[in-house]
Amino acid sequence: MTAIGVTGATGTMGTAVLETAADREDIDVNVAVNRGADGERVAGQGVHDAADLPTLLADRSVDVVVDFTGPGSAIEYAAACAEAGVGFVTGTTGFDADGRAALETSAERVPLLWATNFSQGIHALGEALGEITETLSEYDIEMTETHHNRKRDAPSGTATTLLDGIDDASGGEHDRTYGREGDQPRADGEIGVHVRRAGGIRGEHEVLFAGNDEVLTFTHRAESRAVFASGALDAAVWLAERDPGFYEFGEVLA
Repeated sequence: MTAIGVTGATGTMGTAVLETAADREDIDVNVAVNRGADGERVAGQGVHDAADLPTLLADRSVDVVVDFTGPGSAIEYAAACAEAGVGFVTGTTGFDADGRAALETSAERVPLLWATNFSQGIHALGEALGEITETLSEYDIEMTETHHNRKRDAPSGTATTLLDGIDDASGGEHDRTYGREGDQPRADGEIGVHVRRAGGIRGEHEVLFAGNDEVLTFTHRAESRAVFASGALDAAVWLAERDPGFYEFGEVLA
């Protein structure tokens, strides 16, 4: 049994994590927090104010904290976990270079896993895109990603991860053109990146390869946030047995 804590517990992803954890026999939720919480309950769990997290980690048995919040909050929670000797799994995106460095500092003291996406399908898509990019090196590439209307970072962290993987497979960075307007013909070697925000869409990523009078399109669509919650919980169970260090979701799936 892995004892976990959940931050952002009343948020969309925090709620999904708690609801998914309630159906699993290998996980016990011992801590749930949210900023400004005052007696709320989610999936049968009482939610405490996030300001109490350091005290809760000291008083209760927690192996790993699962986080889907915001960059500033995630950095703060990771530092609290490092102080308490508790592992940290985060799917928060939008970190700048300083934020990533702060996570790496916490990972010097505890096991920490950061992923832009906890979907097994997205991981498989990234692997496939690497092979396709090597094979179709002369084809044009376009990416479109779509998320709900409350998502702040654009493009999504998942899109950026997929684009970085394409760059790695091609042996060099592509110029990324974010949308197009006016007189803007396509340049050789660029990738067009297009972002849509609407409704309650969980997440959709499409990568298009075009050349040689043919078009290949690869699409991943998340039908439920439980996909990401389940992957994050799998990562937490896996991370509980690791030494301090910075880990990736692909290591969980290996």
